[in-house]
Amino acid sequence: MRQKDVYPAGRLDHDSEGLLLLTDDGALAHRLTDPKHKQPKTYLVQVDGALSDEAMQTLRRGVVLNDGPTLPTIAVHAQEPSWLWPRDPPVRFRKSIPTSWLSITLHEGRNRQVRRMTAAVGFPTLRLIRVRIGDYTLDGLAPGDTRVLSR
Repeated sequence: MRQKDVYPAGRLDHDSEGLLLLTDDGALAHRLTDPKHKQPKTYLVQVDGALSDEAMQTLRRGVVLNDGPTLPTIAVHAQEPSWLWPRDPPVRFRKSIPTSWLSITLHEGRNRQVRRMTAAVGFPTLRLIRVRIGDYTLDGLAPGDTRVLSR
């Protein structure tokens, strides 16, 4: 019997972490990744510095990048997650410079968009973890773990 083909529904950059959906349902993969469907993608982001309210407002309104303005986002201050796994290699640590966490939800998916947005408001991304794509979440999965879903 022939095994069905499995496709990734989206991708993660080499230095990003978190949820990666693999599916044998081409229509689902298309619905989750095609920009016309505007599926929300939520990320937990650790940035370099104490994130200002002004920067958060700019992220919410949308940021002008070199390839044009982004759509407005949902951006909120967040706490470092208690369930967070160690990162290898570790995020750089500088005693004199604080870091901040935020949750950001996009409805578009440009190349390295979250990293470019936080850098544009003066707070470079140190760690980026995708926790949700549409209705699918990372909830409770450790690195390398899988969860099989059915219709």
